[in-house]
Amino acid sequence: MDETWEVLCTLAQNDLGVRALRLSKNVGQHAALLAGVREARCPIIATLDDDLQNPPEELARLLEALTADVDVVYGVPVKIEQPIWRSFFSVSAKRVMQKALGFNNAVDISSFRVFRSHLRGSFNGDLGPGVSLDALLSWSTSRFTSVMVQHHERKAGKSNYNFWKLSRFMVDTVTGFSAVPLRIATGLGLATIALSVGVLLWVLGRPLITGESVPGFPFLAATIAIFSGTQLLVLGVIGQYIGRMHFRIMNKPTYTIAERTSN
Repeated sequence: MDETWEVLCTLAQNDLGVRALRLSKNVGQHAALLAGVREARCPIIATLDDDLQNPPEELARLLEALTADVDVVYGVPVKIEQPIWRSFFSVSAKRVMQKALGFNNAVDISSFRVFRSHLRGSFNGDLGPGVSLDALLSWSTSRFTSVMVQHHERKAGKSNYNFWKLSRFMVDTVTGFSAVPLRIATGLGLATIALSVGVLLWVLGRPLITGESVPGFPFLAATIAIFSGTQLLVLGVIGQYIGRMHFRIMNKPTYTIAERTSN
């Protein structure tokens, strides 16, 4: 049985500087972080994963880089101790976020970060499910920087993030905080219209020029496959946005706090 909550309660009783929250269900890393960020009392907030792959001692380096002209500092590993597939997909996801969110520092994003507490004023409303703390911080400021930090191998357990969870997080972030997918869908629609016009001109023009008709079934099957695939892709993108609107209309909470320590 997981005794994490009991341990946290004991720590809070022995140290008035410790405050703990227990959420009613697993809502994901970033939603849980958001709950903690909103409860923080100090002018600077630090986030650190519990796997200790980033040593807490490195926080001093992040705080040193949080100068007057900087609002957010990320700790970027010198060398990442994780599988190659995870590193590749992580960098790819950050590149996508960089283009979609206009977040120039996206390649430096990590879960090891420090930032000024006043930034949360830009996202203190009800955000619904599927939040990204990094996207929310990009709403508040453009003054980001990063420093190189050590990254240790995980001593116990394994990461809960797999390929599908990382993919879902990337899709949720891009569709939740950017209209770029809709613009891409619009571009696909325009490209499909242009292709269909070109096909129509070819079908009508070839008999006039060469006297030969266009082969029937293969040509028809190929064009139907292209148009159908494009339509399904566009509908899928629109569906992602409609789904998020649906949850917002239902006022589905980002998280629910079941219990907190009395500090």
